[in-house]
Amino acid sequence: MSILIETEREGTLRQRIVFNDHEALYADAPISAGGEESAPDPHDYFDISLATCKALTVVMYARKKEMPLDGVSIRVTRDSSDERDGHYRLQVDIGLIGDLSAQARDRLLEVAEQCPIHRLMTSGQIDIDTRAHLGGA
Repeated sequence: MSILIETEREGTLRQRIVFNDHEALYADAPISAGGEESAPDPHDYFDISLATCKALTVVMYARKKEMPLDGVSIRVTRDSSDERDGHYRLQVDIGLIGDLSAQARDRLLEVAEQCPIHRLMTSGQIDIDTRAHLGGA
């Protein structure tokens, strides 16, 4: 797995994200930080990874168990007001679409809480080794 980030245009904060053979994604900073706000910022991608992991996990589980789940909608609301103090809050609201019993809905909520990104964000240890060199990656 390889991710390459390159400045898209000189003098801007907008970055082009290349991931394996997928179409390029983009990231930018908010206007308040000197960006153009033309794409999600890194915090957005952090939050997006949680939401998409929960959605995929729930849908895959429902398929495996042959539950009548037609789809999901997930809304993540961020409170980063205390981030400098090490506290970042995400409120996740999951809409389960389909003819599901209360028991099935409860089970799917439990499954969502066990998605790999949720576990990584709340109980994982991440080691990062950053090195600098001249020129492109």
